[in-house]
Amino acid sequence: MDKLTAVQASQLGDVRGKALNTLRQAACAVRDQHWGKIMTYSRKVFIPLTNMCRDECQYCTFVQRPESGNATIMTPEQVLTVIRQGQAMGCKEVLLSLGEKPELRYREAREALAEQGFSTMMEYVAEISALILRETSLLPHVNAGTMTADELANIKKVSASMGMMLETVSERLLQKGQAHYACPDKVPATRLATIKSAGEQNIPYTTGILIGIGETWQERVESLEAINNLHLKYGHIQEVIVQNFCAKSGTAMADHPEPDLEDMLRTLAVARLMLDPSISIQAPPNLQQRYKDYIGSGINDWGGISPLTKDFINPERAWPQIEQLAKATQDCGYQLQERLAVYPEYLKQQYLSPQISKRLEGMARADGLASQQCVTAESAKHAADMIYHVAL
Repeated sequence: MDKLTAVQASQLGDVRGKALNTLRQAACAVRDQHWGKIMTYSRKVFIPLTNMCRDECQYCTFVQRPESGNATIMTPEQVLTVIRQGQAMGCKEVLLSLGEKPELRYREAREALAEQGFSTMMEYVAEISALILRETSLLPHVNAGTMTADELANIKKVSASMGMMLETVSERLLQKGQAHYACPDKVPATRLATIKSAGEQNIPYTTGILIGIGETWQERVESLEAINNLHLKYGHIQEVIVQNFCAKSGTAMADHPEPDLEDMLRTLAVARLMLDPSISIQAPPNLQQRYKDYIGSGINDWGGISPLTKDFINPERAWPQIEQLAKATQDCGYQLQERLAVYPEYLKQQYLSPQISKRLEGMARADGLASQQCVTAESAKHAADMIYHVAL
C-alpha cells in the first residue's frame, strides 16, 4: 500500500475485520522496511518537576492545586536523589515532566520558584537540566509544554531532546464541557507553534495524539496530518506517540468511554501509513498490555520505561517488566534494544548542543542505539529481579 493521504485516511474510521487486518499488515510492511526487526525503548527516570499547572484538563489526575496540600515543586536535591538511584540502575534518560506555567496562576508557585532564585518554571527547568549534566551521567529530555522560541533555544543548550503532546487539533474540545475547557495551553495553534519553532531550531522532538477524549476520527486524522506537515518541512520530529485515553476516578471524565482495542489498532496502523517512515511510532505499553497487537499494527518503539519511578501521569498503570516486554517482542520475531533519548538519525551536530554532544560520546554504539544494552529476555529477567521491587 502506498502512503495514505489525509483524504484516504479519513475514510478508514470504521474499517474492521479483514479490512483492518490488511491495513495493519500494510503498516507493518512500512515499519519493517524502514526500522527492520528491532523494537526500541528508553530506560528512563521520570521526574515530575512540578504537579502544579494553570490548565484544567478534564481527564487529568497529575495536576494538583495548592489548596489540596499535594502540590509540589521538586527541589534540586530531591531531583538528584532520584536520578542517582536511576543512574545506578542503568538509566540513561531523565524525563522532566511538569504542569504548564503554574506561576502565572498560583502565588504558591511563584514563591516556591523565588526560593530557588527563579521567576519562571522555564528558567528552573533549564537550571535543573544543567544540574543533571553537571552531576550525573544521564541525558535530560524536557517535556514542559508550550514554549517560546527563546525558551526552546535556552533549554536546547542543556537537553538532548524535547517533547510535547499535540493531543489534538480540535478547537471544539476547548468549549465548555469538553476535555480542554479552561486550558489556555491546549489551544491547538499554540501547541503547533511550539512544535514549529522547535523545527526551526533543529530540536529533536517528540509529539503525539491522545485518542478517545472526544475528538472525531476526522479530527484525529487532521492531527496526524498537521504533525506530518511540520516534519516534512523541518525534519525534526523523531517520534509520535499514539496514546489511548484512560478514564480516572475523581475527574470530570471518569465515566467517559475509553477507546477500545480495535480503535487503537486502527489508529496505530493509519498513523504508520500517514506519517513519514522516518518518524518512530510509539505506543505506551502500560496503558493496554497488548504487545503482540501493537507490534502487529506497525509500531517500532515502546517509549520510556523506568525501573525506578512510576508513570506519574497514569500512576494506576504500572510499567511492564523489561523481561516481559523483551519476551513478548521476541515472540513476535523482533528484538528489544535500548535507545537513547536522541534517536540515531539526530546524532548530528545541528541537532545537539556542545554539552550534549560531549555527553553522548561513548553512550551510543555505531548504529546510534545505546551502547552495550541489547536486551534479551534472559538479561532483562536478571535486571528485573534486582530492581523492579524498588518504588518511588
